[in-house]
Amino acid sequence: MYDRPIPVFRLVSAIGDKAQVNTQRYGGRPYGVGLLVAGYDETGPHLYESSPSGNFFDYLAMSIGSRSQSAKTYLEKHYLSFTDATLDQLVVHGLMAVRDTLQQDKELNINNCAIGIVGKDRNFEIVEGVALQPYLDLLASVEVAPPVVGEAAMDVDAGAGSPMDTL
Repeated sequence: MYDRPIPVFRLVSAIGDKAQVNTQRYGGRPYGVGLLVAGYDETGPHLYESSPSGNFFDYLAMSIGSRSQSAKTYLEKHYLSFTDATLDQLVVHGLMAVRDTLQQDKELNINNCAIGIVGKDRNFEIVEGVALQPYLDLLASVEVAPPVVGEAAMDVDAGAGSPMDTL
């Protein structure tokens, strides 16, 4: 509108409003899907979760869906290292989190995985198929780094929060 980019919050708010209206009308079926919406605007990077009820929350890191708890655990342990990480390192963290959700006999490959990348001066891009292979190779060559231990990680009980807490 007005030839300006829409702030990510406003976009997610509109999605939430549309989903929430269906919970108020007789015969209206609520949406049955949650969304993770990633974006970058003038206030910086954002990751929102939108639920079928219309609620939405801003997170530092999040995983949704079946078997997502192990990914959340990985993200909670490593989120302090994300602010200083390169794009390749962030993608590897994401792939490690997703890999933790797989059944024991499954592995990530170009047929069952895709990633989305967005950032400052970078339009949204989906990386899949053969273009994903370098990231999978990088994942295979990286050992799991120990979590970054710092005051924020130690003070979760003191109110510092975790990446799964809303901002």
